Amino acid sequence: GRSMSPASASLRRGAPRRRRHAVAATARSIALSHLSARSRLARGALILLLCARGVVAGASAEAEEAILFEEGFEHEGWKHRWVHSTWTGGNGPASKFDWGAGEWSANEALQRGLRTTRDMHYHSISAKLPEPVSIRDRELVIQFSVKHEAQEFTFCGGGYIKLLPSEFDQSTFGGDTPYHIMFGPDICGYDVAQIHAIISWRGKHLLHRPEIPLEYDDKDDLTHLYTLVIKPDNTYAVYLDLKEKTAGNMHEHWDFPNRTIDDRSDSKPEDWVDARMVDDPTSRKPEDWDDEQRIPDPEAEQPDEWDEEEDGVWEVPMIDNPGYRGFWFPEQVENPAYNGTWMPRQLENPEYVEEVYPIDDIGAVGFELWTVNKGSVFDNVLICTSFAHARAVGRKLLEVFAKEGEAKKAWQKSTGKFSDRDEELDVEDGDLPRDEL
Repeated sequence: GRSMSPASASLRRGAPRRRRHAVAATARSIALSHLSARSRLARGALILLLCARGVVAGASAEAEEAILFEEGFEHEGWKHRWVHSTWTGGNGPASKFDWGAGEWSANEALQRGLRTTRDMHYHSISAKLPEPVSIRDRELVIQFSVKHEAQEFTFCGGGYIKLLPSEFDQSTFGGDTPYHIMFGPDICGYDVAQIHAIISWRGKHLLHRPEIPLEYDDKDDLTHLYTLVIKPDNTYAVYLDLKEKTAGNMHEHWDFPNRTIDDRSDSKPEDWVDARMVDDPTSRKPEDWDDEQRIPDPEAEQPDEWDEEEDGVWEVPMIDNPGYRGFWFPEQVENPAYNGTWMPRQLENPEYVEEVYPIDDIGAVGFELWTVNKGSVFDNVLICTSFAHARAVGRKLLEVFAKEGEAKKAWQKSTGKFSDRDEELDVEDGDLPRDEL
């Protein structure tokens, strides 16, 4: 080969080492680059995980904060939270609730609740909130479920819950115990079928107007969910199985004091004309108008044997007038002097309060009932400050309730209480399972 100088030889020997060093550096750079990318991905995943956990934790904390009271009666611990009352009214003695889901249920463990035990008895029970609360700038939601199971012929009984203050004697809690709100169904035969929503206001019990009716299917023997929502803007809504039954402004549907009152010193002027319509002065009765309702019978003749000395003066008998046209009235025209409907002068009502929503000292909940029929099951009591949370809870419950129809039918068949005629009636009625509605 060619001869080269020592310097050239040295450069040739150094070139491979530089290339090796360059390759190694490049490899380290690529490895570090990949490691950095993996680290970034790992950090991103960790951040996402922590954020997700934060969101879940935040949502959970928010829901927990919204709950003022919650009772599902799933365990016997409810007996330590609820106190039976011995109160009785004028319709019969007092009895106690027992713990059960009734004769049939879609999920017995989940559907156990307070169950009325005696016909024609009072059943009263209450439970304290963890601590008394006042509601001013948040929603107030009252939600619970009830199943009126004993309806062999008909049903009669109350099914409402009461929101109570903190100070009262639970052992004598009854119809005369003050309450903030009474809410729930009231059913008795065919005459009474409504949802009560009664608000206590300055010693008076204000009823919702008009009544909130229950339809035929609302009164069956399956479990239904009742929800009342009252909002800080003085509006409200009532739901049955999360379907709205009524909603509006509280001032318009409860008899709270009006903004203004009549000035009792004001009186209608003597010359005030409040007749909107008057007789048309140009109207005249037609000459051929016949307004005689009865006329002498033109075909009647005095009997030959009639003796005026013995029988008196003979009178022609009267008959209905075939030409009778009724009473004649002149036509009505607008009264040019009409002043309108007179109203007394209005004054500011010192009793008026714009904000009727706030409730102070909510300390307990209770059921105070008188029922003709035993066997009603009360469950899933929720008092909270978020309709969104109550609705989420309610949707899960309705999924369970939707299976009750089949559970009832299976129970009937197993006890011999379901006949071929019942099957025919189901087909004729065209009833759909509740989970298909």
